[in-house]
Amino acid sequence: MPSSIDNYLGVHAAALKLRSQRTEVLAANLANADTPGYRARDIDFKGALAAASGQTSGVHLATTRAGHIGAAAPDGTPAPELKYRVPLAPALDGNTVDGQLEQAAFAENTVRYQATLSFISSKFRALMTAITGQ
Repeated sequence: MPSSIDNYLGVHAAALKLRSQRTEVLAANLANADTPGYRARDIDFKGALAAASGQTSGVHLATTRAGHIGAAAPDGTPAPELKYRVPLAPALDGNTVDGQLEQAAFAENTVRYQATLSFISSKFRALMTAITGQ
């Protein structure tokens, strides 16, 4: 059940968590740039954020138990679906990691992570101003 602080922060808390998870995925791609047969993965951020905020639409599978389909984080929130990247020019060894593309995606994700932190920080600053009156 969402608390009033969750309602106050809005989608920014979920976005921060997803940005953190995407950073881990992109770092794994960069770490495996020379691994034969490694397939680059990424998170569909827009879809994952919509799912995290409860704005999903479309067809969903019905399950009889929570652990049957899909993974969940330890706190019970569903894990974002990882998708494979379509390579522009796959290597002969089957590796689909494009180092420059991954570095650009990592840098963009870092900037967006910092922006999300700034939004959350401003929300807390406004809340502290309202509480203390300063």
